[in-house]
Amino acid sequence: MKYLLLALLAPWVFLATLIMAATNDELELERLNQIEAELSLQREWAEYRWNKTNSECYAKFFVNSCLADARAKYRREIDPIRAQEVLLNENQRIFKDRIKTQRDAQRAAERADPKRSQERADNEKAFQQKQKEAAARAADLEERRKDAPRRAQENKSGVKLD
Repeated sequence: MKYLLLALLAPWVFLATLIMAATNDELELERLNQIEAELSLQREWAEYRWNKTNSECYAKFFVNSCLADARAKYRREIDPIRAQEVLLNENQRIFKDRIKTQRDAQRAAERADPKRSQERADNEKAFQQKQKEAAARAADLEERRKDAPRRAQENKSGVKLD
């Protein structure tokens, strides 16, 4: 009796564990998305400052030197942001993959559920039955179309209703 109860409860405990792990991973992914938004904002501000400096450089006599300095300053600002974005994207891919794996395992566990498999089998039988009925209706309609000229001829030669 204990083993039967354990065998029945084990898949549900497994699913509950997966759901809890999925929520933790989803929360961590949400936190990473917030960090990504902050980094994006930092990048946009750096680009704004760079564009502003570039436009100011054209008012100076040594334009090329000023542009080179502005580009170097922009690179110094962007390089650490880019390094953080690379690490962040790698972590996001890991968490997304983990979440996908957990969802796939959950779907597999749901598919293994005998109630669901019976429901799928019933749905498949109902679908096959509907297909047969539709084919029979199509065949009947085709037969009626073939008989239409003959029936029309019978109606013409038939008794008049005066």
